[in-house]
Amino acid sequence: MEEKFNRLIFIPIAAVLFLMIGYQYVCPADSNTCYFRSDEKGLFQRYSPGLELVYTEPEADEDLPSKITSRFNFTERELDRRVDFNIRGDDVMVFLHIQKTGGTTFGRHLVKNIQLEQPCDCMAGQRKCTCHRPGKAESWLFSRFSTGWSCGLHADWTELTSCVPVVMNKRDKKNTPKSKRNFYYITMLRDPVSRYLSEWKHVQRGATWKTALHMCDGRPPTQDELPACYSGEDWTGVPLPDFMNCPSNLANNRQVRMLADLSLVGCYNMSSMSELERGRVLLASAKSNLRNMAFFGLTEFQRKTQYLFERTFGLRFIRPFTQINSTRAASVGINEKVRWRIEGLNALDVELYEYAKELFLRRYQYNRQRQHQEERLRRRQERQQRQRVHRTYLAELWRLGIGGGGGAEEAEEEEVEVKVLEEVATTEDYGSQVVRW
Repeated sequence: MEEKFNRLIFIPIAAVLFLMIGYQYVCPADSNTCYFRSDEKGLFQRYSPGLELVYTEPEADEDLPSKITSRFNFTERELDRRVDFNIRGDDVMVFLHIQKTGGTTFGRHLVKNIQLEQPCDCMAGQRKCTCHRPGKAESWLFSRFSTGWSCGLHADWTELTSCVPVVMNKRDKKNTPKSKRNFYYITMLRDPVSRYLSEWKHVQRGATWKTALHMCDGRPPTQDELPACYSGEDWTGVPLPDFMNCPSNLANNRQVRMLADLSLVGCYNMSSMSELERGRVLLASAKSNLRNMAFFGLTEFQRKTQYLFERTFGLRFIRPFTQINSTRAASVGINEKVRWRIEGLNALDVELYEYAKELFLRRYQYNRQRQHQEERLRRRQERQQRQRVHRTYLAELWRLGIGGGGGAEEAEEEEVEVKVLEEVATTEDYGSQVVRW
């Protein structure tokens, strides 16, 4: 009689346990096997303890070719960009802001949209934010919206690499050797024709950047080395043909010039080598510096830029980036002849952008594959752990003698059910990934 009563009690308890174990197999904790679609179209949100918003899927409608045309050979080391950014230590993130590449928007993301233990302090009405390390009155970010133009207005790679260590040591009242601090350079690039037209429209409205220093090898360029394109205070209302006809216009190949080491070509001294050789050296230097930067993004791929930044630095943005294609440059109608002329004036930038775009998309593709592999490995480890716990539980039931003589058979049946559940969960995991891919 007592044995029959034990069996009756055991059956509902075992059923409840099986339901709980089965649910954990199908919808494991901290997994995206079971997910919920948010109100915003195309977004899937995953949550983790201690962080509100951990990751949002990149937009599916961004222009990502199903097969990337391969022109350049990149090593795995060049694709696998991971930075152990020590925000509590001496590491500094340096934003190289190239004009009209969406840098203002990205710069605001850095100071207002990153989820940090100690967020940047941005006071209303002030242009700069205070971005201190947790528990220290030291800045971890060198950018327009944190430290201001401390190395000059829109300082380029040549200026920043020689200026930033000195400025940051002075700000933090330190005498840390340059070799002891990690400076992680980041930047944004944009399609050269769109960027050029955007700069023309900006100059047409009165922008000059006259206060830019253009320091190189310890001195600014002379008037002969960098003559002005206009007389007077600014170039307001300049027609596009006049803008294109100025040979010393720094809008030409701006992205290559600002990313290259100008000391390799005699700075702004055009007579130090032929124009062809100068262009070759500048392009090679810009490619090398871009490739070795901690991170770069592309204006045309906002959500993928967000994703790669988060993967690179292990930091998370609070709100997703927004892709805005209705820019002033997009509203400018030009014919093919004008486009060819602009591409010719920016031939180095066109080559650099093609190189950067392929590297960017390959890094994105590589990181997505790595993420899927990491998630599959994590789920497999979770299932194995739950299996071990479950088997230990069954063994303990058998040891206690619950279920009487039929305990062994019931334990075997339970293990078979667990294996079936595991196979179903594996199939569902794979199916969900196929849908997401």
